[in-house]
Amino acid sequence: MSPYTPSPDAAAAGRWSGGARTDLSGLSATEAQALFLLVGPAAAAAVSAGAKAALRKLVRALPQTFRADAEAAAAATMTDPVGWGERDRDRPEPVARLQTAVVHRWKVRLIHENHAGERTGSLVDPWGLVDKDDIWHLIAGTERGQRTFRVDRIATAEATDQPAEHPDDFTLATAWQEVVDQVERQRSHTWATVLIEARYVPVLRTHFGRHCHFDTELDDGRARVRVAAPTPLDIARHLAGWGALIDVLEPPSVRAELARIGAELTDRYA
Repeated sequence: MSPYTPSPDAAAAGRWSGGARTDLSGLSATEAQALFLLVGPAAAAAVSAGAKAALRKLVRALPQTFRADAEAAAAATMTDPVGWGERDRDRPEPVARLQTAVVHRWKVRLIHENHAGERTGSLVDPWGLVDKDDIWHLIAGTERGQRTFRVDRIATAEATDQPAEHPDDFTLATAWQEVVDQVERQRSHTWATVLIEARYVPVLRTHFGRHCHFDTELDDGRARVRVAAPTPLDIARHLAGWGALIDVLEPPSVRAELARIGAELTDRYA
């Protein structure tokens, strides 16, 4: 008998060896382990209380032979979203209500703030929520089309009894990728070409992320690198602390900002 062919007794019980099909959940052993690795109890910061309760019930539904592996998988990974030196971040209070509205497709009435702190109201069709670097965003349909709201700038979010409109071809992953592409384009309006010792290129990449492009390494051990930021001042602020370790070749606007910052520091501390 093939190891993936259920025996009559195992098939009657709803599971078989080899394929390791469970009797109640319908998951294979590999699928159960993958699930608990992703959202196991150890991922405390990323999993809601409801999800944890559901996982506990799922553990009890697994055959005893799979349960130990599933529990071990759950304890194998932990998510800690707080960076070194940062304070713990609380999930914005409206997230749970917005999640419910997305699932049930209810229109939501928002009071939200703009960059200047001014509050406005909107009636929106909630399409999806995205947690980006522990900052939540709501993608929604509005009178002006698709819009993205930072949830930490939403003062109130009240679900209505009105059904929300939802485009048939909408996918959250595609919509969010469009948002990411637009934001990254805005963050790379200004490019500068710099020379730096090749050994420091990885450090420069941590500062500029995807907006740090290695060009070539010169005979003197330095590397030619292109970096980008929204404005010349933003680039200069990042590079000023490098002092003489870095040489900005272009553009003149970034060199001028570095000269201005240097002059200010000299006047203040000389």
